[in-house]
Amino acid sequence: MSDQKVYVIANLVINDNDTYRIYEKGFFPLLKKYDGEFITFDNEAKHLEGEVKIEGRIIIFTFPSPENAENWFNDPDYQELAESRRASTVLKNLTMVKSLPSRN
Repeated sequence: MSDQKVYVIANLVINDNDTYRIYEKGFFPLLKKYDGEFITFDNEAKHLEGEVKIEGRIIIFTFPSPENAENWFNDPDYQELAESRRASTVLKNLTMVKSLPSRN
């Protein structure tokens, strides 16, 4: 297993707050199950430059390895929960970004 930390960045537009709250309530226990840590979210990210402005919510969280992130995403319980997110949002992207490798 890799010890390279990864960050997950999600960008979504919430269309149904009540259904999205179901997703939020179930999200954190599943994040913890895979040693994930929530970093932040922002509903009003400031666009500084570039052709495509981000709209909606940005969410950032981290896992200790790419394997943990992939196991979280592929977990059947997460996929079942994600149906609430899919029903209540437009997902612009969900991206995994590797941290810099450690310098030994």
